[in-house]
Amino acid sequence: MKLVIAIIQPTKLSAVREALEKIEVTRMTVCDSQGFGRQRGRTEMYRGHEYTTRMLRKVVLEIMVNDDFLERTVNTIASVARTGPEGTIGDGKIFILPAEQSVQITDGYRGPGAV
Repeated sequence: MKLVIAIIQPTKLSAVREALEKIEVTRMTVCDSQGFGRQRGRTEMYRGHEYTTRMLRKVVLEIMVNDDFLERTVNTIASVARTGPEGTIGDGKIFILPAEQSVQITDGYRGPGAV
């Protein structure tokens, strides 16, 4: 089992969710977040005053998958969350972490079947 953590642009959330449903990945947790990387924020105008936003809004997806779903999950997120054919800075990141155990709270079932 692996935990896939994907940080994507909020505008891509619906498209990524729909694409994941098509490959039968139907369980995920979605969290709003803020951060910056190479984008370093952006400059905007409000009522004639220029200001810099350093923390940009992102969406974090947390998806627990069995090993046989890992590659298709990562490839789907990467292809759908990319802006343009080559992507741009700020499209996001995907992290893959090993998961030791999964437990269903309702019945205590453990292991890959609990995912």
